[in-house]
Amino acid sequence: MHSESLYLFITPARISLLRFLLEGYDGLALLSTLDSKTGLVRLLFPGARYMELATFLNAVAADLRS
Repeated sequence: MHSESLYLFITPARISLLRFLLEGYDGLALLSTLDSKTGLVRLLFPGARYMELATFLNAVAADLRS
């Protein structure tokens, strides 16, 4: 299986929310916090699930910026 990485800046206080939401989508992505002060996170995901991840992130984007 080929893995891809996606780097995002989100509101630091929302990192735990994103982690929690991803847990409900079995195997969609693994979240690593790179810088908790700036909100930089890395999502490691199966390349074949990119579109599913993009759809998920689009749906929760407003909640991650609040």
